[in-house]
Amino acid sequence: MTTGATEAIAAALLAFIEPGDEVLTFEPFYDSYGAIIGLAGAKHVTAPLLAPDFLPDVDAMESAFSERTKVVLLNNPHNPTGAVFPREVLVRVVELARKYDAVILSDEVYEHLTFGVQHLPVAGIPGAAERSVTISSAGKTFSFTGWKIGWLSGPAHLVAAIRTVKQFLSYSSGTPFQSAIAVGLALPDEFYSGIASTLQHKRDILAEGLRAAGFGVYTPQGTYFINVDTAPLGIRDSVDLARKLPELVGVAAIPVPVFCHPEGAERTRSLLRFAFCKKTEVLEEAAARLATLRNKL
Repeated sequence: MTTGATEAIAAALLAFIEPGDEVLTFEPFYDSYGAIIGLAGAKHVTAPLLAPDFLPDVDAMESAFSERTKVVLLNNPHNPTGAVFPREVLVRVVELARKYDAVILSDEVYEHLTFGVQHLPVAGIPGAAERSVTISSAGKTFSFTGWKIGWLSGPAHLVAAIRTVKQFLSYSSGTPFQSAIAVGLALPDEFYSGIASTLQHKRDILAEGLRAAGFGVYTPQGTYFINVDTAPLGIRDSVDLARKLPELVGVAAIPVPVFCHPEGAERTRSLLRFAFCKKTEVLEEAAARLATLRNKL
């Protein structure tokens, strides 16, 4: 048990890497990855996820591995792109991790939030279990982000190394909440499919408003984020638009370049990320406001 998935990621990285080691992630990446890799003194290497499907380029992924690669940090379903990696991608990740004797650290906090596709735990891929640590949390599935209840699982020797670090990061993690989360995890599958179905409806509401605003919309297969391209509106700088959006239409978004290193930031320069984990009436109002954007630019 950890204080959210973020502590699990931090404890695992600090357990497995040393200065000079390399950690491979896909880009764009959840911002805490880069922070903890930097804190450990390791080198952060990335492989790009490219629109429209945001799946890895196999050649680029292979070239990103080296003899110094100690950890492959996988995020599936993926934040911020909303991609859900198919079996063939996971199989290749496992093959490369075995070739370079790297640990697979799999952040699967959005595992239950997929739309029309099945999430595949990487630990279930042949050859992965003995080198994989899987991380999840209550925050995304149950919308209890403030409870900060996370967990990880994997081979005993890997978990023991992480636990050695974790005990010096926090002594205990949300002890009164753990029993409540255990009850939630025992709920039937219908509960989880219902969460995903509700989110899919919310995704579609926001997507409609974004299309009406003139954005190019990349429909996500998972998570509760949706990415758009501002280029069809003649806007190439998503950071600048993100600063203006609250004043223009009263809607906020995060520019995707902030989830990238400089080269990736240039590649994603016109992309914005919106979230649809809101009440339906809030999303409907946001969609209506976004539909007026074109006339206010």
